[in-house]
Amino acid sequence: MYQLISDLYLICRSITGDGVRKTLAILQQNIPLKINQVPTGTKVFDWTVPKEWNIKDAYVKNAKGEKVIDFQKSNLHLLNYSIPIQKKMPLSELKKHLFSLPEHPDWIPYRTSYYSENWGFCLTHRQLEALEDGEYEVYIDSSLEPGHLTYGEYYLPGESKEEVLFSCHICHPSLCNDNLSGISIVTFLAKHLSSLSLRYSYRFLFIPGTIGSITWLSLNESKTSQIKHGLIAAGLGDLGKLNYKKSRRGNAEIDKAVIHVLQHSGQDYQINDFSPYGYDERQFCSPGFNLAVGSLTRTPFGQYPEYHTSADNLDFVRADKLADSLEKYLAVVDILENNRKYLNTNPKCEPQLGKRGLYGTFGGTQNKKTKEMATLWVLNLADGNHSLLDISDRSRLEFSVIRDAANALFKGGLLELTIN
Repeated sequence: MYQLISDLYLICRSITGDGVRKTLAILQQNIPLKINQVPTGTKVFDWTVPKEWNIKDAYVKNAKGEKVIDFQKSNLHLLNYSIPIQKKMPLSELKKHLFSLPEHPDWIPYRTSYYSENWGFCLTHRQLEALEDGEYEVYIDSSLEPGHLTYGEYYLPGESKEEVLFSCHICHPSLCNDNLSGISIVTFLAKHLSSLSLRYSYRFLFIPGTIGSITWLSLNESKTSQIKHGLIAAGLGDLGKLNYKKSRRGNAEIDKAVIHVLQHSGQDYQINDFSPYGYDERQFCSPGFNLAVGSLTRTPFGQYPEYHTSADNLDFVRADKLADSLEKYLAVVDILENNRKYLNTNPKCEPQLGKRGLYGTFGGTQNKKTKEMATLWVLNLADGNHSLLDISDRSRLEFSVIRDAANALFKGGLLELTIN
């Protein structure tokens, strides 16, 4: 996962353009992504697919002909979506188009101008302070013209047509945690799940933020009724604790599943209520859709100083944190895949477990008493109304223990699956 982040790091991405296509082409080496192209001008609900932006080169030269700001050294130096320009101007005029971070003088900020045609450069505050009075040459070799919005999609069919959605934004340039970490996690999650026999179908989206989810929802509205659970993946490689932002529903199965995983992780974590500000969960959770989609991240966006700066680099993300994040995503999938409702076939008093070989013979690593308690809880609450996750939360036992007990009881003829 870290290697994939490294491979994608230097690509200049935006909400449209060749950088997105190059990124998706690399992801296709790992999973069979379908590449979709939506033409400029397409109406998507209250929005319109914008013009496509591409960039070849950009710099600012001083009076000596020296490049004092150079896009080739960092693609964050350019205001993303800058219009083309070639012009000479005094420093006083140039400064109106320069962005820096005085509080972090060695970092380059990330800034955009997606929906308002403009141009500009980002630089460290030390660079800004070092600029001398005089004439500067500004050069931006970009194009902003009719084209396409491009996104990637991978649909993995399971036994059921009901879907689990995983989505990540692919529109940021050289920013590792936000969101090459999410791209990498979703890619390897998809790669792993493709090797399994699955109950649910899975849909993986690699889309530009905001306009991408709006576009997908507008063009695929008929498919949304099949989406039963979903997560937005972002910010998953930093040192912070895991944070879960609930879906708009607040008590959906995905909310319960993620919270259960975090509660039993043995690690620090935080649960946050839904708000209509954030990543693409706010589109999937808009009132007209109200899908059960939450967001599982590490440190939330905007709550770490490196966010949207050049400090969100290859040193900022950690391979062990990526692995931990993927482990939690897989644990959530395990719950969704196995969270069934059962009926006790012998509901009048406790059945005799010994004669069925179900008492005191449990294998595995959990201690005997825990397994016996799990068995008793499942037998008591397997009434067709309680799911295994409900039983797990009620008993305060980890889902995997309850799942294993239910599997043993099912094989022993003491449980039967309900239709729902």
